[in-house]
Amino acid sequence: MKNNPENILVCVAWPYVNGEPHLGHIAGNNLPADIFARFHRMVGNNVLMVSGSDQHGTPVTIRAKEENTSPEKIADKYHKIWSKTFQELDFSFDLYTKTGTENHKEIVQKLFISLNENGYLEEKYSEQPYSEKSQMFLSDRYIVGDCPHCNSRTKGDQCDSCGKDFEPIELKNLKSTIDDSEVTFKNTKHIYLKLPEFQKSLNEWITSKSYWRSAVKNQSLGFLSKGLIERAITRDIDWGVEVPLKNYEEKRIYVWFEAVIGYLSASIEWAKSSNNLSQNKELWKEWWINPESKHFYFQGKDNIPFHTIILPAILMGAGEYNLPYDVVANEYLNFSGKQFSKSENWAVWVSDFLKEYDSESLRYYLSSIMPESSDSDFTWDSFFDSNNNELVATFGNLVNRIQSLIKSNFNNVVPQNKNLDEIDNNMITDIKKSFESTGNFLEKRQFRNGLKEIMNLAKLGNRYIDQKEPWSTVKTNSQLASNTLWVGANLISNLGVLIAPYLPKTSVKISGMFNIKDNAPEWKYREVKAGILIENIEPLFKKIEKENKS
Repeated sequence: MKNNPENILVCVAWPYVNGEPHLGHIAGNNLPADIFARFHRMVGNNVLMVSGSDQHGTPVTIRAKEENTSPEKIADKYHKIWSKTFQELDFSFDLYTKTGTENHKEIVQKLFISLNENGYLEEKYSEQPYSEKSQMFLSDRYIVGDCPHCNSRTKGDQCDSCGKDFEPIELKNLKSTIDDSEVTFKNTKHIYLKLPEFQKSLNEWITSKSYWRSAVKNQSLGFLSKGLIERAITRDIDWGVEVPLKNYEEKRIYVWFEAVIGYLSASIEWAKSSNNLSQNKELWKEWWINPESKHFYFQGKDNIPFHTIILPAILMGAGEYNLPYDVVANEYLNFSGKQFSKSENWAVWVSDFLKEYDSESLRYYLSSIMPESSDSDFTWDSFFDSNNNELVATFGNLVNRIQSLIKSNFNNVVPQNKNLDEIDNNMITDIKKSFESTGNFLEKRQFRNGLKEIMNLAKLGNRYIDQKEPWSTVKTNSQLASNTLWVGANLISNLGVLIAPYLPKTSVKISGMFNIKDNAPEWKYREVKAGILIENIEPLFKKIEKENKS
């Protein structure tokens, strides 16, 4: 373990709880965050992993209308579904909360007041989209019109076809997506964040981040290059956090401002909860005030500006809080060549998936195709191949071979090792090297490469067993076979450690085989002593028969 452990804050994008989670949500931010958090705990760092359900905003109110119920009931309904899903996938949140708590409201209002007192907020009137039919102001995502640049039909404030930004009022032939009525514009009063005042500081800060993913850095600098404008942080809605100002009782704090503060509010809530075993209610400051701490934010590429521009500006304006160390944004996971979409019902829903298949198979497959530098594609055929040809045929087969040979030749007891030869010692060396190579990839947030390293070790292990042929040497030289299978037992044991961030249940199973009770092993070589009885011998993974999936 580390002599000087680091404070690592792992922040996971807050999902809108206006529907169920699909595989795109898992691959994009939750799974890489969990792998990263688990690895850093194994290394010995002080990890705090937080997130929660984004319960406010227009999408929730729209879903409430569709289901003929209240926003509160919709938010609670889907919060429970998301929470259950994360438990089923073994995500190791220290706290998964929601924006509907009193704690969150208090922290959001506190930062709002701080920004106001520090001179970074101002009151302005502006023309906003309005539906006369529904008698409501419309957020950008609920208006559709012809792009002022290319005339393509598009939503909001950015064209889906040409990618250019615009103000909603610039759209032609405007319609409301809520009620299909014509959109008008009404004058309304709001509180604006003075983003231009942070232009220089943000530019210097982002430019200094040499280790950020190029897509994150380039998109952020591109955003800055256009010149920051003041952005409204209040909305004409009645669902959300109240604005702590007089004459704003009918308005709420805009969800994009409120949600990113959730990382701070969740950390404070955790410190006050029973999840914090130290019972030190001020412990959150070790991650948020201590300048030696590192913050890592995991989300999809569509949320980059909110974490590289908006959140840092809020934290700068409020003062004293640590800024992000890295914003780990993934590209999109597509489904058979087309982007996952809740609204179009084009998705593989996690709840449906887990009714048929194992969570470990899913974690493995999504890790292997994680969209780290470009969009990747989920297909049923590649999922089946991943399980059958990699997990079962490579990893599981290696474990089963070694187990079976020890069972049939040494009565399930790890044999003695004596005078290992060069091939044996090279195998042990390769195992030890895997901790460094895999760890380097995980440290750099290169999770696909980390998994490849582990699977390469499993392939090397299979070749080692093939070369040494213990089923044959046991008949002529029992010690040679004994040495091979002692090395094999240690190979299995350490594969169980290496795979732990990716497949936690599998890691626990492997530890149980050697009667090792530690479900949270350290990130280092773990030797299995001779004489240990191997227990619970069963296949780690099951082959899946290919099915026709639409």
